[in-house]
Amino acid sequence: MHRDNDWTKRVVTLGLPQRTGALPPPSPTGDATDATLIGESLTAPDRFAGLFDRHADEIHRYVARRLDDVTTADDVTAETFLVAFRKRARYDLGRADARPWLYGIASNLISGHRRSETRRLKALARQAPERAAEFEDRSAERVTADRLRPALAAALAGLGSAERDLLLLVAWADLSYEEAAQALGIPIGTVRSRLSRTRTKIRRSLESHR
Repeated sequence: MHRDNDWTKRVVTLGLPQRTGALPPPSPTGDATDATLIGESLTAPDRFAGLFDRHADEIHRYVARRLDDVTTADDVTAETFLVAFRKRARYDLGRADARPWLYGIASNLISGHRRSETRRLKALARQAPERAAEFEDRSAERVTADRLRPALAAALAGLGSAERDLLLLVAWADLSYEEAAQALGIPIGTVRSRLSRTRTKIRRSLESHR
């Protein structure tokens, strides 16, 4: 993603902290972790810009893939970091990696576009049918094709919002089960059981398209 003038304007408009000069010196322990940047931003807000620089492109790619709209992805990504900035005092500084937290915020914001995402998946599902590949236990976690196959798009459209969020955080954001649990605020046991049910739904849907 290119942070051109339009992108920068979105960030400024939404109120994210902007650098007014050089960032404060990094922590003496070496390269700052996400948690360190967040902690330091409580007294030096400019430090939060480091978190944005580190993760904005990744979050944007995920949102754009979910919504298939770059402009909307720009807005959702900027809003994700605005929400994170406002809630940074509540962040668990014992978690060095803030990616699960950021993905969780992004998922909540994507939910406001749920109908649009579902319509897109259903439109993809109406494309020319093709033979579905054999489905294995971990296939539901390897939804990595650049263009969704019609059968797979139909399967994703048929999932509930909680199932789709979890599946795509694992498949497209490459979060571990533990990280997905953190992102969604659910127990890791729920992650495992929900993914198991989702695999079954995906398998049945793909088999129906053969």
